[in-house]
Formats: sequence, C-alpha cells, structure tokens
Amino acid sequence: MELIKLTDVEQFTGAPVDIIIQDEQGSDQAAAVRKTIKTVQFCPDHTHIRFYFDHFYFLAVPLTSKVNQSDEVWSAYDADSGLTYKIKKIQVF
Repeated sequence: MELIKLTDVEQFTGAPVDIIIQDEQGSDQAAAVRKTIKTVQFCPDHTHIRFYFDHFYFLAVPLTSKVNQSDEVWSAYDADSGLTYKIKKIQVF
C-alpha cells in the first residue's frame, strides 16, 4: 500500500466509474453509485483529494489513506474512519 498520488487517479478522469464506500468489515455502506469523474484535485488545505463529478459535487478522500490500485480499480483505506473508498472503471462496449 502507498499514499495517494494525484497522477495515479487522473486515469479515471472522464471515465464512467462505480463509486463504492465500505466499512471495516467490507460491507457496503451504500449502494454503488455510477458517475463520471470530471476532474481530480487536492482540496485547498491539502488534506484530501477530491474527485469532482461536476463543478460543485465531489468525493473527498483523506490523503493519509493507504492505496491499492490496478488498471481497473483504485481503492483507499482511511484508518481514522475505517472506510475504504473504491473507484472501479466501467467497461463500455
């Protein structure tokens, strides 16, 4: 696991993805949400990375989260909250 890098998540920009948030037991906190990520950037105080879905709405993930990633899935575990944030690319045919 490594810390969050902006360059690692920019690959999801413009792609349809499923956003999944899970608790420590791995159960879904809410249903997966299908979105398109418009842009990714750091928050003003550089404590979180923001995945913007439009010019206003975003998902913020703490920069201290531990990251696992592949070509199709990026996940970040935040030990403080016990939550895992997953971004999974959707195959479009």
